[in-house]
Amino acid sequence: MRYYTTTGGTVVCERENTFYDVDAAGSDDRRFRDLLAATNGDQTVDELVDRLIEDGGGRARGVSFDPSTDAAMPVQPDEVWGAGVTYAISQESREDVGQIGETYLDAYEADRPEIYFKATPTRTVGPGESVGVRADSSWDVPEPELSVVLYEGEIVGYTIGNDVCSREIERQNLLYLPQSKTYRDCCAIGPCVVTPETVGDPHDLEMAMEIVRGGEAVFDGSTSTGEMVRTVQELTEYLNRCNYVPEVAVLLTGTSIIPPDDTSLQPGDEVRIEIENVGVLSNTVTEVG
Repeated sequence: MRYYTTTGGTVVCERENTFYDVDAAGSDDRRFRDLLAATNGDQTVDELVDRLIEDGGGRARGVSFDPSTDAAMPVQPDEVWGAGVTYAISQESREDVGQIGETYLDAYEADRPEIYFKATPTRTVGPGESVGVRADSSWDVPEPELSVVLYEGEIVGYTIGNDVCSREIERQNLLYLPQSKTYRDCCAIGPCVVTPETVGDPHDLEMAMEIVRGGEAVFDGSTSTGEMVRTVQELTEYLNRCNYVPEVAVLLTGTSIIPPDDTSLQPGDEVRIEIENVGVLSNTVTEVG
């Protein structure tokens, strides 16, 4: 199933093309986090919601909902993390950058993946909101990524992430990577959380991205998560290793589509990312200073 959070803050589930307002907690607290907690660890979210829908009693009511206009950030993660160089294109795009290229090749081929901190909830936006590019950077790119939703360290669903990056700052010095990745409005996630049962094989999903400027596409590209050289289970295991992972976290699993070097995001652009079996995440671009 797909789980959306409305702009009013409640959870809406999509099952068989019907939307249900889900109140699993039986209270005014009806966030997706509360839905996860209500499973009590002995059932899946889908099993819980199926029961609520079939039992009736007012805790899962059919509602009118339009994902393209009514959806907010689907889950409020305590932290957002990223994984790097999990696709060949990510390493190949940096081959001509001297020592930086060698470092990315090492990370691509190493046993240990690159895992880095990306964002807090206050630095993350949802569908339809504006994602940021830094005012002190002139080369900025979107990075579309299949993203894992974790609850108490375990995979409970998938969403789409846009790991916006300042390539200019990154390429000046790899020690500047945190500044190129982590800043105000640097990340977007959405439009929903999709359970593993609905996604199917996370390593066999078509993915596409388009950058639209003034009504015209200045870039479009596509790929498959089958090109990922690491598994989502491996990346999750490394995130959990020797680490405190909070109750709800999102892990971006790596960049799969990279615009050419002469393409940079500009304020007013729209970035549209689509992943098979998940949905479409669309955000406008704004400059943050």
